[in-house]
Amino acid sequence: MLQLDQTVLVIVDVQGKLAQLMHARERLAENLGRLMRGAQALAVPLLVTEQNPTRMGPTIPELGSLLGDLHPIAKMSFGCAEEPAFMQALESLGRRHVLVAGIETHVCVFQTAAQLQPRGFGVQVVADAVSSRTESNYRFGLERIRNAGVPLTTVESALFELLGTADHPAFRTVLGLVK
Repeated sequence: MLQLDQTVLVIVDVQGKLAQLMHARERLAENLGRLMRGAQALAVPLLVTEQNPTRMGPTIPELGSLLGDLHPIAKMSFGCAEEPAFMQALESLGRRHVLVAGIETHVCVFQTAAQLQPRGFGVQVVADAVSSRTESNYRFGLERIRNAGVPLTTVESALFELLGTADHPAFRTVLGLVK
């Protein structure tokens, strides 16, 4: 189970033209926005990565507008855990649960989840906030993630798990995001 005081949200490589080529891209952008706004309402730290941003471009504007002063972490490795700057940022937060979303499911999202879990992090992948260019690669990626022993969740499930109770001060905000 996700614990509010132990969770960090990681958004992987939702950038440039590649993001526009994703299977069900409208759903992806909407769900990522909901997830990010929910995490902000719950004060869950956020890390964002960009794969080779010089060539691939920046985080898409609809998500970039939610970053505030946060600067994405540039990476060349596909899995985030192989990027020293990412691991330094993650370790500095002192949290052991990682909620992973972004693109592409079968490459960077899978590799990130598969790399973090054996390093002692509790990882969950947000199945309705990840995608790939093709539906078959999206489904294959989810299957590989499951086979690696990484649990899947959804935006709504993760946010309510983090809330824990309807008494939480952010309950109404989160409820408004998922309705």
